[in-house]
Amino acid sequence: MNKAAALLALHAGPGFVLPNAWDAGSARVLQGVGFPAIATTSAGIAWSCGVPDGGALDGDTMLEHVARIVAAVDVPVSADLESGYGATPDDVARTVARAVELGVVGGNLEDVRDGALLGVDEAVDRVAAARAAAPRGTFVLNARTDTYLVGAAGDPFEETVERAARFVEAGADCVFVPGVVEADTIRRLAAQVPGPLNVVAGLASTTDAPTLFSLGVTRVSLGGSLARAAYSTLERAGRELLDGGTLGFLDGAISYADLQRRFAP
Repeated sequence: MNKAAALLALHAGPGFVLPNAWDAGSARVLQGVGFPAIATTSAGIAWSCGVPDGGALDGDTMLEHVARIVAAVDVPVSADLESGYGATPDDVARTVARAVELGVVGGNLEDVRDGALLGVDEAVDRVAAARAAAPRGTFVLNARTDTYLVGAAGDPFEETVERAARFVEAGADCVFVPGVVEADTIRRLAAQVPGPLNVVAGLASTTDAPTLFSLGVTRVSLGGSLARAAYSTLERAGRELLDGGTLGFLDGAISYADLQRRFAP
């Protein structure tokens, strides 16, 4: 089974967690833990470059980092392609085609620009362009709608379901709805979205993966949560060193020798 097929097959199971790596090292660690596939996080990659999330990195730079992650692991990688790095559907198609060339076998595509939802027709055109650039079986297209993060013009639930249906019709394999937190809303979305539902844990909610699966969610991703946890540990260690010079932060840390073994070819 090729990597794209392996990633798509996960969406037919009882539910899976797709952790988000931000560099080659974090990807290697997550693969070593045993995850069958890995996603990237645009937030974590931006932070690793010392800049905020949300467009501070151009598409070329983001794809350079994604390429390093793909090259570092043997499992399928789905890339956070944000809104496709371009104003037009043709731009989106070029971004997806470049990602496929790098060995990426899936990707998220957002329906926002400059912090506002795109019109549904424009968003659908961009999903269709992404699908045309990477036919089914070669790329798992995860169409994201930010109706609960950015805000919808009307009822967010109804708009989410409408967008989801049109995205799936345009070729999406999965629909990603970040920012939704209420259990009943998630359950209703899982029942009405005509395809696998992806939600993010650790962003606006700390609901655990088994609970989300019980609500009908198929794919649970983490966004920048793992990167936030890593940087939080680093900041606490730095404060301990600065304030007292102690090394308590090393309690439970992986040894140098163990990390060397984990990163060995």
